[in-house]
Amino acid sequence: MNKIQVGLASFGMSGMVFHVPILAHHRGFQLTKIVERSKNEATKIYPDITSVRSFDELLLDNNIELVVVNTPDPTHFEYTHRALEAGKHVVVEKPFTQSIGQGEDLINFADKKNLILSVFQNRRWDGDFLTVRKVVESGWLGRLVEFESNYMRYRNFIQPDTWKESLAQGIGLTYNLGSHMIDQAVALFGMPDAVWADIGNMRTGSEIDDYYHIKLIYPEIKVTLKASYLVREEGARYTLHGTNGSFLKYGLDPQEEMLKQGSNPSMPDWGKEPESQWGILNTEMNGLHIRGKVETTPGNYAAYYDNIYDVIRNRAELEVTPEQALNVIRLIEAAMESGRSRQCVELF
Repeated sequence: MNKIQVGLASFGMSGMVFHVPILAHHRGFQLTKIVERSKNEATKIYPDITSVRSFDELLLDNNIELVVVNTPDPTHFEYTHRALEAGKHVVVEKPFTQSIGQGEDLINFADKKNLILSVFQNRRWDGDFLTVRKVVESGWLGRLVEFESNYMRYRNFIQPDTWKESLAQGIGLTYNLGSHMIDQAVALFGMPDAVWADIGNMRTGSEIDDYYHIKLIYPEIKVTLKASYLVREEGARYTLHGTNGSFLKYGLDPQEEMLKQGSNPSMPDWGKEPESQWGILNTEMNGLHIRGKVETTPGNYAAYYDNIYDVIRNRAELEVTPEQALNVIRLIEAAMESGRSRQCVELF
């Protein structure tokens, strides 16, 4: 296989937990260099990888075809532009950019350079989301009338010395986690007509938004996305209601925790959930009442990079396009405007 050499812009949490374990075990990629400004932590775990001291040094390597920009959110535009300027294909972490204008600039520049640009929307390959998509597309619930996605955490403290807790444009729960949840909703239902949102700071002393309640307005379905740092008792992750029945799914996709424990996607039973976490389907089909568990489709974050390889080497169709990622930013900006104005924001 003609491997793609990859450079990683940072060995922070997303690098350690997500990108490095996936890329290091993917047969289509060779992760060669990682930016570590003063340490050599990556080489301790992956001896075949070279640590470099700057992003510029990474870009000077002519053998690197793909750069993963996983630096702090406010730097995404600058680092992505620099990588494209250096002639590299780019995968950038979510959120894509901090404004619609930045996203448009990057899309136009990538097109001009004839380079691949994509955003790491790995949550499309969460097992629970893949299962929800199957339930929606199967028609098991009849006509779907309500979709609710909840991602709740309990973090009642302000983490010190991190940019993620600092007041700045494009930083906060809505840009961070909202990028995933909005992307999932749009992947299922397309772009909405309007957005309504309640966004706030709930933790004592919080500078960033740590709560949101977003409604995406469609003609025939009610779509609600909610997240908070102050929920200690778990509720349903997904709730779907239709004219014939309902589907409820609890628990979180196990892949992130598996990666943190040192597993990788090449291992057996990757992404599988125990039966205790399977969702509950309660519906009627062909006059028959059915209630029972639906086995969760195994998640597979490596599928994102499968597609990136096929796009670069085989000219396949890109699954996560920058235009899709820009629409997510467009919806986040509309949600922010709605939160400030306390009014519904029309998109078209």
